[in-house]
This record gives sequence, C-alpha cells and structure tokens, in this order.
Amino acid sequence: MMPHLDTLWVYMARSPLLWLTATLLAYRISLFIYERSGRSGLANPVAISVTLLVLLLLITDTPYAVYFDGAQFVHFLLGPVTVALAIPLYYQLAKLRRNWFALLAGALLGGVASIASSISIAWMLGASPLTLLSLAPKSVTMPIALGVTEKMGGLPTLTAVMVMLTGVFGAGVAHYVFKVLRVEDDVTSGFALGATAHGVGTARAFQLSPEMGAFSGLAMGLCGILTALLLPLALKLFGVI
Repeated sequence: MMPHLDTLWVYMARSPLLWLTATLLAYRISLFIYERSGRSGLANPVAISVTLLVLLLLITDTPYAVYFDGAQFVHFLLGPVTVALAIPLYYQLAKLRRNWFALLAGALLGGVASIASSISIAWMLGASPLTLLSLAPKSVTMPIALGVTEKMGGLPTLTAVMVMLTGVFGAGVAHYVFKVLRVEDDVTSGFALGATAHGVGTARAFQLSPEMGAFSGLAMGLCGILTALLLPLALKLFGVI
C-alpha cells in the first residue's frame, strides 16, 4: 500500500541529504536556464536558485533552520572557495604589480562611494538609525557585512537581504552598464564587479573570463576590509552612532 504523501514527506525531511540535494538540483535547473538564455546576466543562476529554494520552503512549510541544517555543507565550502580565489589571482601577478596603486585607490573610492550613497539616500528618505546601520555594508561580501552589522548593533536579517539584492542586481546589470560606458578591459570590469556586487558579481565575472574573476575576487576582499575599517567613521560623521 502506498504511503500517504504527508507521511512520505516527513520521512524525507528527516534526511540530512534532502536539502543538500534540493540545493544542488535548484542550481542545476538555474544553470540550465542561464545557458538557454545565452548566458544573460538577467538570468543569474544565484538569483534563480534562491527563488526556487524559497518557493520550495514556502510550499513545504519548512523553517529556514531546518533547511540550513541539511545544506550546511555548502555553507562550509564558502571558506575554502574564498581562499581558493587567490589561485587565479596568482596568475595575474604581473598585472597586479603594475596596477597595484590604481587598484587600491579604486577599492578605497568604491568603498567610500558605497557607504556614502547607501547612508545618504536612506537618511534623506527618513530611515531610522537602526536601518542606516543595517544598510551601510550592503555592497560587501555576506560574512563581513553580517559581522559588521552585528558589531554595530544593526539588523543582520535586513543586511543579509540587502547584500543579496545588491549582488544579484549588480551582476545582472553590469554587462549593460559596461557596454554603455564602453568598458572592455577585463581588469577594470572585473574589479568594478567585485567592488559593487561582491560574491555574486565575482561568480558572474568568472563566468565571463578567469582574468575578470581574479580581479573581481581581489576587489571583493579589499572592499570588504576597507568597509569594515571606514564604516564606523562614516556612521559617526552622519551622527548615527
């Protein structure tokens, strides 16, 4: 006799591999859509994967904590993958040595522009100090953004949402912005992607070229460090803290 669907789902949900499998399947589906779209930036695999997984969690009424327990192996791999970004950058040492000052200046200006724009726009729209704290690190990679928000007393949940939206939006429109501005150099476009769209932008950059991905990863790291150092000063300047 066939078991009831609810009973079958309860049994499957107890398996630690269920949500890891669901994550991998969601990404494969997203990658298929991305390839069928001609690798359009608007069909970003990360955005599609997140949408599919959120819909699955809503349909099955599964708490995020349950999903995370099953898919935490992917979370664990974020550390080794981040460190591995140094490998493609190693092959670009010659360009890095020639352009180190311009890259450092770009990261500094990008970090300042990101912080200033997010805080000033939210401030002009009447956002509360708590909201300002949460929005300020939106353009840096998720672990740094959440760490900074928690230390400053912001809302990590709001920060996480804004970081994801910033990355997906930046990776989606970057190609069209570069086209309008006639930016064709992989170093310049990759660095811009990493500085503004952090990890999602870096993933997009690697899809386009190894060189672009290498400098995007460099920008992501530099901007994350600079934001962590500059953000308290900017918040004091705006009277938030």
